[in-house]
Amino acid sequence: MDELHDSGVKMVQYLQMNYKGSEDWFMFVSLAADLRNTFLIFFPICFHLCKSVGIKLIWVAVVGDWLNLVFKWILFGQRPYWWVYDTDFYNNMSTPIIQQFPVTCETGPGSPSGHAMGSSGVYYVMVTSLTALFLKKKRALSFKNRCLQVFLWTGFWAVQACVCLSRVFLAAHFPHQVISGVISGIMVAEIFDHIQAIYKASLKKYICTTLFMFSFALGFYFLLKSVGVDLLWTLEKAKKWCAKPEWIYIDTTPFAGLCRNLGIFFGLGLALNSQMYKDSCRGKLANQFTFRIWCIVASLFVLHIFDNFKPPTKVEMLFYILSFFKSIAVPLTCVGIVPYCVSQVINRKEKFL
Repeated sequence: MDELHDSGVKMVQYLQMNYKGSEDWFMFVSLAADLRNTFLIFFPICFHLCKSVGIKLIWVAVVGDWLNLVFKWILFGQRPYWWVYDTDFYNNMSTPIIQQFPVTCETGPGSPSGHAMGSSGVYYVMVTSLTALFLKKKRALSFKNRCLQVFLWTGFWAVQACVCLSRVFLAAHFPHQVISGVISGIMVAEIFDHIQAIYKASLKKYICTTLFMFSFALGFYFLLKSVGVDLLWTLEKAKKWCAKPEWIYIDTTPFAGLCRNLGIFFGLGLALNSQMYKDSCRGKLANQFTFRIWCIVASLFVLHIFDNFKPPTKVEMLFYILSFFKSIAVPLTCVGIVPYCVSQVINRKEKFL
């Protein structure tokens, strides 16, 4: 395994030496591939254009990231920025020098890459949904449709390549970790493509699924801790080898991601079963393009403002709890509150006219 890690470090060095001027681009790609953008940007757009795509997007993102956490805890994956200084592999050789960046020092295990797994799953859902939509409209696979498919899938793989190169360049992951992340993300998205029950899931199912994922993760953590295995071993590695302490963020810890994702998932269940959703997104306005556009614009605006409110990080448990409730508000706002308010404004305007 040390040889595999060493070859990964050489890849990191190669990218950092030959593409030094692309530092800002790679950091932008890494930030853009964060699942937070899926919830705050992609979800509102997809949901109001096609509800089934938006719902599948959340299921794939949340369940995929939960599986990513479980895989990370099982595989005990290293990260380049700490492994290169922590290993005994370079005892008789000089330790390779790799650069760190503000987004390098993630605190969870490294395998598989969460950014690669999340982006591949999310983009796979969007690309397959678009291709299915166009093929449904035109049954015959025309030349234009073929060109569209080639364009979409070329874009998909270009994005995945950028995400993978970004995570390696930033010394956050080894090459084999990003490759396994991409494959895992596609597999999760493909599985949910064949599960129709998610589109009609009741609030009870959302609650049960949320409790199962939380209980499994927490139970797995305490089970291994009881036999002397600390699944948060990576926190000490990050604190010890990160170039600057201020580059270690609490929202990169495993439980921070878990609370955020479960909050999003539970919030979606509440929103889809709320009276506001039934009165607006299932009413006569639901099929009007103008209504959908206003919902998208308003949702993006409100969520952007809402995202600026950050939970305090001094008390770790308080941060996790507030992150969970903050995440619940995201789908509630996008699916329930905003469409209801937009529908009320449109209905009042029609009455005056």
